[in-house]
Amino acid sequence: MEDDVNLKFLQQLLLIGENLVAEDVSALKFLCTDLLPFRRLENVKSAMDIFQFLMDEDYLNKEDPFLLAELLYRIRCYSLLRKFGYTKDKVQECLHKKGRVSSYRQMLYDLSLNITDKMLMDIIFLLRDCVPKRLTTLPALELLIFLEKQGLLSENNVQKLEEVCKCVSPDLLEIVNCYKRTKVSLPQQENTLPVKESSLSHAGDIMETSTSSQEISIKAVSSNTNDNKAANLTQAFSEMSLELPGKCSNVENESKKKRSYKMDGPHRGFCIVINNVNFGSSLPKRRGSCKDAEELRRVFTWLGLNVKIYKDLTSQQIEDLMLMWQCLPDHKDRDCFVCCILSHGESGAIYGNDAKVVSIRKIMSHFTATRCPQLAKKPKLFFIQACQGKAIQHPIYTEADAQTPSLSSMQQSPSPSDSIPEEADFLLGMATINGYVSFRHVEEGTWYIQALCSNLQLLVPRGEDILSILTEVNDDVSRRVDPLGTKKQMPQPAYTLRRKVIFPIPKEPPPSQQL
Repeated sequence: MEDDVNLKFLQQLLLIGENLVAEDVSALKFLCTDLLPFRRLENVKSAMDIFQFLMDEDYLNKEDPFLLAELLYRIRCYSLLRKFGYTKDKVQECLHKKGRVSSYRQMLYDLSLNITDKMLMDIIFLLRDCVPKRLTTLPALELLIFLEKQGLLSENNVQKLEEVCKCVSPDLLEIVNCYKRTKVSLPQQENTLPVKESSLSHAGDIMETSTSSQEISIKAVSSNTNDNKAANLTQAFSEMSLELPGKCSNVENESKKKRSYKMDGPHRGFCIVINNVNFGSSLPKRRGSCKDAEELRRVFTWLGLNVKIYKDLTSQQIEDLMLMWQCLPDHKDRDCFVCCILSHGESGAIYGNDAKVVSIRKIMSHFTATRCPQLAKKPKLFFIQACQGKAIQHPIYTEADAQTPSLSSMQQSPSPSDSIPEEADFLLGMATINGYVSFRHVEEGTWYIQALCSNLQLLVPRGEDILSILTEVNDDVSRRVDPLGTKKQMPQPAYTLRRKVIFPIPKEPPPSQQL
């Protein structure tokens, strides 16, 4: 029976492929650019090649053929939707939740449909310093891909395209401006959102994938938030003598120590930060990520850890680095270990800058009690800033009598705890829940990392443990929203900690107060 269903699905794909002309195949290749590597798409000769690649990556299967329906809808092949039970209206209804083609990619495709032969000649003339003479006969879609490969065009950088369209056609310019007003840069694997030009030229990244993905905070909003945080930090530090454990009785202090991991050794521990920013032509550049890396360095140095930052590592270099730190004998004299990874990602994994994935579970498994006995019984904290899918969370407006979600709807996404080894003493702080994008502002950094650093500075001086701090991070990030009020993000910690992780209160004021 299973074989019959699979055969029927493949027959449907074959039938659809036979009804697509060369122009349709070129359009499908272009729309799949954010899903499949350039190098694979360059070898595509038919629609069936694309379908096979999508099936290989599990974007398309008999249980969920929606991506194909979306692609056919995008290229206006509405009649083919009926081949597997979809209609134009049904696809439109589902795009909000299941759409994978980014607003950026769709904008470029729409632009290509409106570029006449005369306009294309004018555009190539204006770009004569960028486009070699041998490429002056490129079709519109291939010209756009060339500009992307040259780094002249991306989700978060349409300035060159805007300048050209302004000279060629008001209609083309309006398509670009419409995207700028509503855009979300995805990522993944991290994403980016739009802001009013008076506040910011570009907002963040959705993975930065496509609409996917994927991470922003609006400058005007961010400014107010940071001002409030600074005020709170000042108040917290000035009131330390009133709120710290030293004010409690000795019995209370001893009880608290027994419930907490040992954090009074001669050395606090190591904190490594992997900051992947540049991915060549495979994935969008993660602009703003260096702001996150620097903030992590300042905060964890303030907390007493020795911070090491690594930039733009391949998947193999990440694995080699984990092995090196796993074998480090110096862990024996440290209280804890912290690992922060800033990159693009997908479900249960992060990307090296060679666009190859590394499993989060595999990264963490290097530091189990068996493989890294020097860290046995010590807290090992991992913070992952990366998209975990391409879906976008939307705000839900609750009422007093709101119904409780059904059990089936709550069980659709696998729990991030799947990424945690069974051994004890691990904490995994994820920027977003499984299947969804996270947001990054191209100047101010990511919602998650900035909230993490702010709350560590605010709450460590109050004696709060790490899980309480991450609960506040959840609250901070969940309150943020893109300029249009339609995009949300929800971080999620998962852990096998057996005790509280409470960092000793630093003698110095938080970095945000230091000159």
